[in-house]
Amino acid sequence: MVRDGDALGVWTVADSWKVKRIRNRADVLVGPCDLRGNPTGDPVPATAEICDAETSARYRTLIARKYGIMGRLSLLGSRLRRGADGTVGLRITL
Repeated sequence: MVRDGDALGVWTVADSWKVKRIRNRADVLVGPCDLRGNPTGDPVPATAEICDAETSARYRTLIARKYGIMGRLSLLGSRLRRGADGTVGLRITL
């Protein structure tokens, strides 16, 4: 997750269930969680949108910068498994 002005940017698999759901309905709940996804606080309502290719590429750059070598390795592994268009950025506005 990265900051994108007044929103949060995330990166996910392009054909994941969450992307399909956001295409149908943009309202989401977001909240803090641990490394395994277990909630650690209360969720808050937000709005999500699927980003275009340019914004998705910018999120990949921000992720690589924020998470260093682990971010770069994750991005490389994803690109090798899914190709350049296998992932997409999501912009979440609180």
